[in-house]
Amino acid sequence: MFDIAGELHGWLAEGREFAVATVVSVGGSAPRGPGAALAVDRDGTAIGSVSGGCVEGAVYDLCARALEDGEIHVERFGYSDEDAFAVGLTCGGVIDIMVTPVGAQAPVRQVLHTALSAVVRGEPGALARVVEGPPELLGGTLLVRPDGSYEGGLGGVPELDRTAAAQAGALLDAGRTGTVALAADGSSCPGGLTLLVESSVPPPRMIVFGAIDFAAALVRAGKFLGYHVTVCDARPVFATRARFPEADEIVVDWPHRYLRGTGTDARTVLCVLTHDAKFDVPLLEVALGLPVAFVGAMGSRRTHADRERRLREAGVGERELARLRSPIGLDLGARTPEETALSIAAEIVALRRGGTGVPLTTSDTPIHRDDRLGTAEAA
Repeated sequence: MFDIAGELHGWLAEGREFAVATVVSVGGSAPRGPGAALAVDRDGTAIGSVSGGCVEGAVYDLCARALEDGEIHVERFGYSDEDAFAVGLTCGGVIDIMVTPVGAQAPVRQVLHTALSAVVRGEPGALARVVEGPPELLGGTLLVRPDGSYEGGLGGVPELDRTAAAQAGALLDAGRTGTVALAADGSSCPGGLTLLVESSVPPPRMIVFGAIDFAAALVRAGKFLGYHVTVCDARPVFATRARFPEADEIVVDWPHRYLRGTGTDARTVLCVLTHDAKFDVPLLEVALGLPVAFVGAMGSRRTHADRERRLREAGVGERELARLRSPIGLDLGARTPEETALSIAAEIVALRRGGTGVPLTTSDTPIHRDDRLGTAEAA
């Protein structure tokens, strides 16, 4: 439900009662992943989505029912259901939905308020909820923080809470959302309890090196994809807020020096648009030695060959060079800065999701794939 954290946080602050439907699991082709949520308040106002439109009407009705009877509802929608066509899920997928009522006196209300407040402030955390198990434990909720502390509970069993917190903490460390199987006595095993763990982590970083017109378009694409975007250039006349109003940060520094001193992780994307050897060779020496998600560099094939030669002379090994995506971007025939930014963004998404980059009309691979880089589903 972290995808609608801002709106839900506002509803809680206003004292609204609502029911929230959350995707617990998906199978086959489904447009939204685990954690996607739709909420409906007492007035019938709806926010969010669980299926991109396929089953929204049926889930809306489930939320209304949960608000009336105060019960948690778990339902499956998919092509195997007799009414699959009626509810609209005709794409061949299966989704499991849990609907939780959040009334004025609901025990889960305070935990949700604390969790959503943290998300709104940009603080990391994981929300673990029982989505399968004994009826008395269904809907039990635990908020887990990066330091291992937690609040809430899964049914008054301290050992179960500690085990669930440890499992949720592992997913939080990876920035992932997914399900975890626990035994009712608190030990991990197939069966028993199933938890949905939703992780919220700060957005991944995109660092764009080279304050050129192509960079301005890439900044916009990066923000659209949910990245925290930094522009870095050693030339103060080009690295200005006026040229990059949508960037989160603008840094005037030598690129390689800045990269050595800034924080990166396994989700970070580095886009080198300088195509100037005095900037990009020392920068790529640093970049290719970091455990980041993507390192791409702009330039012609001749520039790329010269760049590789210089990097080898600087001592960069073949294994590191193999990580370099250059020339950067997919072959879209791009010409303008906006088209080029689209091609770069498409390559980043394809690598992140395990895509091939070929037209779906000529491919028989699955349309929806698992996240290859462990990004928060939302990040």
